[in-house]
Amino acid sequence: MQTIIDSHAHCGIQDNFFPQSFEDYLHQIQGSDISGVAVFSPVEEIYDRYDPFFQDNENWKKKRRQSNEYVLSLKGREIQVFPYFFIWNDFAVDQISSDFLGIKWHRHADEPEYNYDSEQCAQAIEFIRNRNMPVVLEEELSNTIRFIKELAVGARVIIPHLGALNGGYRSVKNSGLWELENVYTDTSLASRETIADYITNYGCGRIMFGSDFPFGHPKRELEKLRGMELSKEDFQSIAGQNIQDLLQEVRTR
Repeated sequence: MQTIIDSHAHCGIQDNFFPQSFEDYLHQIQGSDISGVAVFSPVEEIYDRYDPFFQDNENWKKKRRQSNEYVLSLKGREIQVFPYFFIWNDFAVDQISSDFLGIKWHRHADEPEYNYDSEQCAQAIEFIRNRNMPVVLEEELSNTIRFIKELAVGARVIIPHLGALNGGYRSVKNSGLWELENVYTDTSLASRETIADYITNYGCGRIMFGSDFPFGHPKRELEKLRGMELSKEDFQSIAGQNIQDLLQEVRTR
């Protein structure tokens, strides 16, 4: 029996611009054989992405805590949920309980920046590395390269969307990141041509099915993958086995 796990979905109840509660996700996967999902908070519940000069405050800290707690509350629901902690500039590793299995690390080029040179950032990275937690890193290209090659050497990093929002697939390819054994990716919103190029060059061991819900539709993203000429073994690796293997190696203590 094939195991299908969506490795990239946002779920929250504070930001209502998109219908993106867990119930909304379940509604979209009705009739599919998706049996698990890696979930992290919507960006709008973590910081003000539209203010490049955003200054953190107690209200945003409260929103972040509640948002991450909502993600954690989804464990034990109708399908298997793998909660990820969305980290921001307070680097609140004290809130990362053993139930969190991964980290979401996110910003776009026109958004507020992480304090990469701070001691708190270094300590957070060390915490994540010690737990062996995968990091879904959506950043501009220069920070992606710096994070992987300098700040978090050896940490397991997932560059989502086959790099589309990290400078583009080709730019990430030219940087040599796809070749690194600790760098993974997901298929969310990527074209079949890009997925095929990745598989041809790097194989099926470090690429995972993802939907980017609510921006992508889980069933349509899965059908995109099913429409490719993949062997049964390769499809199973991408659709579920790779994310299972990745998360099984997370240290909970």
